[in-house]
Amino acid sequence: MAQPRKRSYNSDLRDQQARATRRQIVTAAGELFVAKGFAATTVDEIAAAAGVSRKTVFTAVGGKVQLLKLAYDFAMAQDDEPLTMAERPGLADVIAEPDDYRATELWAEFITDAAGRISGLYLALRGAAEVDAEAHELHQRWERERREAMEHGPVVRYVANGTLRDTVTPAEATDIMWLLVTPSTYHSFVVDQGWSPARFAEWVRDTVYLQLLKPRPSRAAVRAKRAAKR
Repeated sequence: MAQPRKRSYNSDLRDQQARATRRQIVTAAGELFVAKGFAATTVDEIAAAAGVSRKTVFTAVGGKVQLLKLAYDFAMAQDDEPLTMAERPGLADVIAEPDDYRATELWAEFITDAAGRISGLYLALRGAAEVDAEAHELHQRWERERREAMEHGPVVRYVANGTLRDTVTPAEATDIMWLLVTPSTYHSFVVDQGWSPARFAEWVRDTVYLQLLKPRPSRAAVRAKRAAKR
């Protein structure tokens, strides 16, 4: 019985080492992509920065596009655990909040925090899309997925709860929220123009309030609505 446990221990140890090496390579690649751009960064430079061989980069992760994708994913999630974004605390708190206005405030804080980690990598991907067909496909797919996330997430919620302004269509609301959540928007305001992240989060929140949502009901109106449901 002891032998199987030993094999399991050794296997677990190898898995942990492989995961650590993979993370080390992806981190090094992400830093180089942000600093130098996709096209100017070579696999040899990534290998040197990670302290591994060129062959290890390919066997542990893959080519440059896969490295960029994983660097983006890791930065967005802040780890490499196999969890969806909806299962993570930040977005889970937004989804669980019953009040649309408070949920919007939490959402603005969430996307600001995330954009601070991923905006440089997003710009690297956008640049890569101009010179690499695989990167172009990945960039286009992520743009579609980001818009779909807004359409089927907050916009559906606003419509269902009756908080979306009558003068705004769901398609228009999706367009506006897609622009707000695009990492280059954060980069333009915070990195290029020097806004603080807190100011950017306020701007995102206020933009949604003013452009998309009906005026926030008074506390008395909220209490009356709750009482009527009892």
